[in-house]
Amino acid sequence: MSRDLYNILGVSKTASNDEIRKAYRQKAKALHPDLHPDDKAKADQFKEASAAFEILGDEEKRKKYDRGEIDSDGNPTGFAGAQGGFGGGRDYGAYRDFASAGGQAQGDPFEDILAGMFGQQRRRPGPRKGADMRYRVEISFEDAVQGAKRQMTMGDGKALNVSIPPGIETGQTLRLKSQGQPSTTGGPPGDALLEVFVRPSKTWTRDGDDLRMTVPVPLKTAVAGGSVDVETPAGAVTLKVPEGSNTGTVLRLRDKGVQFKDKPGHLYVRLEIVLEDPKDPGLKAWAAED
Repeated sequence: MSRDLYNILGVSKTASNDEIRKAYRQKAKALHPDLHPDDKAKADQFKEASAAFEILGDEEKRKKYDRGEIDSDGNPTGFAGAQGGFGGGRDYGAYRDFASAGGQAQGDPFEDILAGMFGQQRRRPGPRKGADMRYRVEISFEDAVQGAKRQMTMGDGKALNVSIPPGIETGQTLRLKSQGQPSTTGGPPGDALLEVFVRPSKTWTRDGDDLRMTVPVPLKTAVAGGSVDVETPAGAVTLKVPEGSNTGTVLRLRDKGVQFKDKPGHLYVRLEIVLEDPKDPGLKAWAAED
């Protein structure tokens, strides 16, 4: 029985492309096998959601699916709207319209029957594209934020040059054109589909286009003002700490977040005051003053 891809992603048939992408990202984050290593049910749901997005996330494939030209696995169904069986509700309107316009109908529904009756040879299908290859790759948090070009070795030993766009998230798929299986019928090669997993960072967390982190600041610097070094995904920078800062103060490093070309995000730094030497006699004397 054919699955309803819209139900799998939890969206309506009128959902926009952005709504479909958002729904898939939510599913991928919730069901990813790395978060549930021993849960086969969630792994199967993750694969099902990925397969649904592979069709609904592609405008051309989605149109074909909506018209009934491909099934929920992406396989051709023959005629759009076919119900099966002779006289079982197939839509021959496109054939009639084309023939009446003086053309020769392609895919005549009675071609196979007539070929069998008169011994005619069935026309061979044209060249078909090779099969796509699916891989799973892990990338660093820094590469996901900054974007990068990397050569990666896949599980089958194949080395691929991969361009990682800034802002990519776990569950999204990179398509490498013509890097899949060669065609056996003289068509173009298939594509390589790389499902991405972004390794978490111990330093930063992502908040949409922005990044957040906590930085320790010496008490003296917080009281009198000064500067501290801050690590960003692109390297260390100097952050100016205003006089009288306190734990919980949040400072912004402009354009140091996710490096989208049109509008980079920001890096928000939360200050955490620390004592360089809690046993410092001077500090104790200062604390004892009225």
